Amino acid sequence: MRVGLGYDIHRLVEGRKLFLGGVEIPYIKGLDGYSDADVLLHAVCDAILGAMGKEDIGIHFPNNDPEFKGISSIELLHRVSDLARRDGFRIVNVDSTLIMEEPKILPFKAKMRKTMASVLAIDESRVNIKATTQEGVGSIGRGEAIAAYAVASVEETK
Repeated sequence: MRVGLGYDIHRLVEGRKLFLGGVEIPYIKGLDGYSDADVLLHAVCDAILGAMGKEDIGIHFPNNDPEFKGISSIELLHRVSDLARRDGFRIVNVDSTLIMEEPKILPFKAKMRKTMASVLAIDESRVNIKATTQEGVGSIGRGEAIAAYAVASVEETK
């Protein structure tokens, strides 16, 4: 059994759609980034890559490669999940925390879990998503950004 930790943060900006956990969330702003900037999926990708000892998403999907400009983070998660299987790992569990003031994600959590579980080929009960605020402190507290932490466990199958 191996464990990895992931973290990501992106600035909220006008004129972009907001994607979290592979789900479009209706909101007045979206996350700024080279891809769709889904901080939750980026943190999960980094956690899985970390558990496998495979560096991070910046190495695998550089933000100066035109192939990844505007790419869906669901596609990045697919690629990380495929890499895990190819390299002899089974994803066991993902636990994550979004840090944001708004919007509230409760109405979207079930769909986010289902989407992530499907891509990772694990049961929904093995994907956990939590959310907390920054209590008005810092850039996240001012509603300028959203961050996410994720922990993933993988099992070597070879």
